[in-house]
Amino acid sequence: MGARLKTGLWVRAVIRRISSDGTSAMVLKKGDEDAGAVLIVLRDREDNIAVLRENGSDWVRANVQKSGLEEYLERQRRYDPDLWLIELEVRTVETPLERTLGSRRADLDVMH
Repeated sequence: MGARLKTGLWVRAVIRRISSDGTSAMVLKKGDEDAGAVLIVLRDREDNIAVLRENGSDWVRANVQKSGLEEYLERQRRYDPDLWLIELEVRTVETPLERTLGSRRADLDVMH
């Protein structure tokens, strides 16, 4: 497995990039600066939600219903105390934002 960018650095860069187009982004829980995992909650103006989680070098949508969001997030925090939780307010949760997030694996982001 290749080197991974430090989580805190990656989170700040993603929030800066996402915020530059007017999307609201905030850290709900700060995790381990070096190696914490990341969960991203997408919320749209109609209060629909989607949760993105890392799956290796990809981002996938977790199967979480709005009614079970807080329970899911609490379970994840208990399982991984180093976890980062980020919330993004997006136009619609159906937009495949996970395709634009990039990977924390440094070797995947290098152009050949």
